Amino acid sequence: MTDTDSKIIVGSQEWCGFPDLGVPAIKARVDSGAKTSSIHAFNIEPFKRHGESWVSFEVHPLEGNRRTTLKCESMVIDRRLIRSSSGIAEKRYVISTPFSLGYRVWDIELTLANRDSMGYRLLLGREAMSDRILVDPSASFCHGEIGDEQIDHMYGKIESTHGGLRIALLASDPKLFSNKRIIESGEERGHEMLFVNIRHCYMKLDATTPEVHYRGGRKLDDLDAVITRIRPSATFYGCAIARQFESMGVYTMNSSKSIAQSRDKLYALQLLIHNGLDIPITGFANSPMDTNDLIDMVGGAPLIVKLLEGSQGRGVVLAETRKAAESVINAFKTLRANLLVQQFIKEAQGKDLRCFVIDGKVVATIQREAAPGDFRANIHQGGKARVVRMTKDERQLAVKAAKTMGLSVAGVDIIRSQSGPLLLEVNSSPGLEGIQTATGKDIAGMMITSIEKHMHWARQPLLAEVGRTKLAS
Repeated sequence: MTDTDSKIIVGSQEWCGFPDLGVPAIKARVDSGAKTSSIHAFNIEPFKRHGESWVSFEVHPLEGNRRTTLKCESMVIDRRLIRSSSGIAEKRYVISTPFSLGYRVWDIELTLANRDSMGYRLLLGREAMSDRILVDPSASFCHGEIGDEQIDHMYGKIESTHGGLRIALLASDPKLFSNKRIIESGEERGHEMLFVNIRHCYMKLDATTPEVHYRGGRKLDDLDAVITRIRPSATFYGCAIARQFESMGVYTMNSSKSIAQSRDKLYALQLLIHNGLDIPITGFANSPMDTNDLIDMVGGAPLIVKLLEGSQGRGVVLAETRKAAESVINAFKTLRANLLVQQFIKEAQGKDLRCFVIDGKVVATIQREAAPGDFRANIHQGGKARVVRMTKDERQLAVKAAKTMGLSVAGVDIIRSQSGPLLLEVNSSPGLEGIQTATGKDIAGMMITSIEKHMHWARQPLLAEVGRTKLAS
């Protein structure tokens, strides 16, 4: 089909569908600047069927609605390295499936990607439009809009559920991706989720009736669980609030004790070593006089100098020569700051592993790579991330590190050296965006599931899921 008159005119957004996947309607962002098309998919699991490669995955087809969940399966036709708009390179599964637009249907290739941070659940790229579509960027829904009543008829109207848990997220920023995703994930499973700002809490210390109050005098005395995501600058007061909830008998996902000891970098390293876990050779001092001896302690330059209170790569300097190391340490002396001096693992080439551990199991792992000209594998500072396979030793190291810290949820950072994996850090409030985007796994959902198991709460299936199961059968 090459005649311009016979091509389909579409706007910048359109309603379309995937009949073989059981997706009757999904809103697409039409983007001729993107080569490939992708659909929001999570909990992506490959499997074999009659000797062929297949993949199962879940889809939230509706914007702003994570309670409507479709379970899909399709044959895999390829795995390709795709770089997202945020610069993260990931290997994605590629499927071929019938695509419906208006009354027309044709096969398109579709990559499976976690689009949680995107507005649209489907991106329609130019390969799917080739020789069939002309785009009018000023138009929208050229092939008709779908109203709420039609959506309810297609997917089943979601009724409010009762009997869920009452879960608070104790944190500082409700707009942070990780915090929003955890709240949404709990709500889609039928729980009542509350965002509790650490700064707005105050407490009553009493042996018989300990209490936590919230801004306006509201008493927080009816919670089943608290998810603690305390930023480093709020560690002292955040842990005090978490400890108060614990004294009230409320389950905290990551206890005040585990957070406090993981945030004390020196104590954390001493605890890890005491439990037989390998770390890079490290020296510690409080503005030392014997700078040269401290440098020699870790094998000389190049070496890493860290402020004890730094986070997310801040307060971390690579000193490539002995003279540079002396200058950096002497500069930190003027701040009267506690500092760590650490062996530089050159063979790691600016890469490390971020492992996400929940309840003693590694649920996702990515390799982070430093941005050009940087030595820190930090995606907050422009680095890249991709999915990577862990070795057995690395997996055991991550699990044991989280257990040693007493953390039920942890981000464990590991570096690969010639002598084997070495532990860099254990994070009690790991970010979700980079690892969820790269792996396509619903880690926030796994955190909620962990709380459900701890509270012995059985989730009831939602109407949309029941309807989808009937469709699939």
